[in-house]
Amino acid sequence: MQIGVMGSGSWATAIAKILTDNGNKIYWWFRNADNIKEIRSKGINPNYLSKTVFNTAQLELKENIEDVVNACTVLIVVVPSAYVEKAFDCLPADALKNKKVVSAVKGILPGADELLLDYLIRKFDVDIADYFTLLGPCHAEEVASEKLSYLTFSGVDEEFTAKIAATFQNDYINARTNKDLYGVQYAAVLKNIYALGAGIATGLEYGDNFLSVFIANCANEMERFLNKVSPNKDEVKYAVSVYLGDLLVTCYSLYSRNRMFGTMIGKGYSVKATRLELNMEAEGYNASKCIHNINKSFGCDIPIAKAVYDVLWTNAPAREVFRKLEQNLV
Repeated sequence: MQIGVMGSGSWATAIAKILTDNGNKIYWWFRNADNIKEIRSKGINPNYLSKTVFNTAQLELKENIEDVVNACTVLIVVVPSAYVEKAFDCLPADALKNKKVVSAVKGILPGADELLLDYLIRKFDVDIADYFTLLGPCHAEEVASEKLSYLTFSGVDEEFTAKIAATFQNDYINARTNKDLYGVQYAAVLKNIYALGAGIATGLEYGDNFLSVFIANCANEMERFLNKVSPNKDEVKYAVSVYLGDLLVTCYSLYSRNRMFGTMIGKGYSVKATRLELNMEAEGYNASKCIHNINKSFGCDIPIAKAVYDVLWTNAPAREVFRKLEQNLV
């Protein structure tokens, strides 16, 4: 299979590293022609994980996303959720016919408050059997330094899911599979929201004792929500890495941009100032509003996600919101 990577950030760079380390030649889409020149001349992505050196003979670098789509049978989407629609707008309606799409997107598309899967079904008539996810507790920085990490690949076509997973398996990546397409995607969205909350708590100077209780309650809330939305909920063990593991690392790790974002909010920065200061996409920010909207139809009790939404989108004082939230934790 010919693989294309769509996206040029840190996680896309880490995925490209895994694939090329495993001997694959890949097509790689960049929006910025200057970055393509830099990789061709020096073998590095100048803006992300710049210590990772690529063998340029394994890279077909393209500025036009349609070139990657046309050349590849498997497309790995690593574009931040807020920019997916803009990136895909130029593609014709039949562009993804007979393509396998692998989502590494950990967010909700804010235009219609929908997962990438639902957007691709609506816009490109993608068959759910041709859609897969690549998710799990993997910070790009640790993958780049080849620290042992676990990825979970989900799809309803179990045979092809296993084939994709095998493409990633190596000495520093353990690849696992499951069938819970909707559950793993919503878990990836929620854990970013909860990491924002963990950061807010840190910025408000709550201690480790509170944080442990907070995250334990986040896990319970996540399970409650996933039981509402996942068709395969009876087969899922929420304690495994793609659910609980990803929640824990995103809430605790200093690499977590969502935690960093929340910490600044807790310290009193405005949302606008925080976004300018960090200069990177924290998926949980838009996701908190999207989940708030989506939950209007599900009616699930998610007070922690609601608290994060209130702080970020209604200008509710973080200290007051968390004081009230304290009484809901067990």
